[in-house]
Amino acid sequence: MNYRKIIVVILSVCGLCAYAHAGDTIRYTLAACRDMALSKGASSRSSQEALKAAELNRKAALAAMFPKVTANGAYMWNSEKAHLLANQTQFDFGTAGVNPDGTSYFNWGAETPLSRLSELTAGTPFQQPIVDLQNDAGQKIANAYQQVYNTMTVDMTHVVVAHVGVTQPIWTGGRLLQLYHIAQSAEHIAALEADTKHDDVIAKVDEAYWRVVSVEQKHMLAENYYRLLCKLENDVTELTNEGIATQSDLLKVRAKRGEAEVKRLQAENGLTLSRMALAQLCGMPLNAVFTLDETGLDETTLASDTIDAASAAANRKEQQMAEEATRIAQSTAKMAAAGLQPTIVASAGYIYTNPYAENGISSDWKSHGFFSAGVVVNVPIAHADDILRYKAAKHAAKAAALKAEETRELLTLQTTQANQRLMEAQQKIALAKLTCNNASEVMRMAEESFASGMIPSSELMQAQTAWLAAATDLVDAETEAKVQETMLRKYTGKL
Repeated sequence: MNYRKIIVVILSVCGLCAYAHAGDTIRYTLAACRDMALSKGASSRSSQEALKAAELNRKAALAAMFPKVTANGAYMWNSEKAHLLANQTQFDFGTAGVNPDGTSYFNWGAETPLSRLSELTAGTPFQQPIVDLQNDAGQKIANAYQQVYNTMTVDMTHVVVAHVGVTQPIWTGGRLLQLYHIAQSAEHIAALEADTKHDDVIAKVDEAYWRVVSVEQKHMLAENYYRLLCKLENDVTELTNEGIATQSDLLKVRAKRGEAEVKRLQAENGLTLSRMALAQLCGMPLNAVFTLDETGLDETTLASDTIDAASAAANRKEQQMAEEATRIAQSTAKMAAAGLQPTIVASAGYIYTNPYAENGISSDWKSHGFFSAGVVVNVPIAHADDILRYKAAKHAAKAAALKAEETRELLTLQTTQANQRLMEAQQKIALAKLTCNNASEVMRMAEESFASGMIPSSELMQAQTAWLAAATDLVDAETEAKVQETMLRKYTGKL
């Protein structure tokens, strides 16, 4: 029997079946998976919304430097009128007042000249003219008091106040300018965070993509290994029936074939889970059926021994965000210093009121309002809390600068480590390829030797197992290299 020809036929049929099945599914490339993850990912959309919010906050900080126009209005209904004059007033010569029914009165004092003259002329013909004069003068005083009382009574039933004003800050110690600088830095941080999440999504998709490709190849290896053992079991069964092989040999092959079947099932489950993970990242249904383009798994960018990790770290978005955080801390310190400086604000406005006091107090709705303008100056003299806040802000700015320097060192180390890991992965690929080639050759020779009856089935199984392990190690090494290449590209800003 020609064992190699049988294996070639089996693998060819399996390949045709797989191709026919793949024709019913969608085939995605790495670029397509990246685009789906970026377009459908919630984190990407949230980053864009945060960036828009930061942009509007920056514009708001700029608008705070320009005049503000404000309109205010108020209405109030009152059940009582406002009386600016009391309903009764005590004078040196008497008491004048207004009764609740609206009538007025005046009572002369006992010590007034008319009162004394009336007492002195009591019982004489002169008394009555004096009394009449007193009553007539008192009534006139009462009428006059009533007129003044009515004039100084304001109808507060409907009170309306309206104001339109303009406020312009002239000098705030630089506070508004520093607020604008903080908003600028916050916008830059939001943009950098959006780019960082963009890169994170790509890195996660790349890792999940190559994991699926890796598991697919491992599944194919497990299938091939299982078929090899099934074929070997059939051959050993025939040899046992012919009396060439023992029953013990057949049991060993069957046990090995059982192990291979378990590995095949494990590979199928791993493939299902890895596809679900990729589908979740790309925004596809978890049960989506698709295949991936395996092109490029065995192609990786060579790591460089002379990579400039320091320059790469300086261009990292994490480092730029740390520097922007330092600028924010510095601007915060300057804002605290601005709180110790005078502030000057100018304002102007138009005010309408009813009742109004344009020409006396009136509520006849004929007011035209009036204009007002002024300048307010606030000079802080003894503000110990502001001084302490300024000192605290200066220390916070220094801490942020030290944090940025520490971040630069950590990112430099991270980039160097990623480059070394890629170099190690590429070395593993070279070693795994050599091992896999040797294992394939050993398996080929073992197949020929077994077919000619020179070696037992156990040695062939050992060669097949070694080949499976070597092929699996090669797939793992290639997958690790692709993942490390993605991480190095991310760290060097070439993703």
